[in-house]
Amino acid sequence: MKTGIALGSNIGDRLQNLHRAAEAICAIRGVSGLPRTSRIYETEPVDCAPDAAKYLNAVIEIDYDGEPIALLNDLWRIEQALGRPVRHPRNTPRTIDLDILFLGNLVLHDDAITLPHPRMTTRRFVLAPLADIDPALILPGQNASVATLLERLPPEPRADIFSESW
Repeated sequence: MKTGIALGSNIGDRLQNLHRAAEAICAIRGVSGLPRTSRIYETEPVDCAPDAAKYLNAVIEIDYDGEPIALLNDLWRIEQALGRPVRHPRNTPRTIDLDILFLGNLVLHDDAITLPHPRMTTRRFVLAPLADIDPALILPGQNASVATLLERLPPEPRADIFSESW
C-alpha cells in the first residue's frame, strides 16, 4: 500500500538524521521497492520555544504491506535508535520525528494512531514535500489534491528548499 511518512529533525546533524531514518524505514519488514523522496526543506519550528533551531523536513513514500500499528511501532523504534527519548513533551526539539501521513486509503481513529495524519493538511512543512512526490494525490477524507491544499495555506511559516536531492 502506498504510504507517506514525514521526517523532521532540528538537533544534531539534521541531514544525517534524515538519511539514517530513511534507510531504517526502507529496512522495515513489509516495505518493498524503492522509496520516492521529496526535496528537503528547511523550516521554522511550529509551536516550539522561540529559541528552537530550524527543522529539516522531508517526506518519503514507501510501499508497505502490514498493519498500521506495526509500522508505527517500527517508526518509534527508529526514533529511539536515533536519540529521541521515549517520553518527550509535544513540539520540543528532536533528533528525528517520524509521522505516518497516510496508509493507502485507510481511515483510522483509535488511541494509538489516526490516519490520515490529523494535522497534515494545515502544515506547509508537510504538504510542500508531499506535493513534490505526488501533487495530484487526494488524501482520504479530502476532495482536493495535495497541491491544491498547499496553495490554500497562508504563506507562512515558510518552507525553503534546503536540498533538491538526498
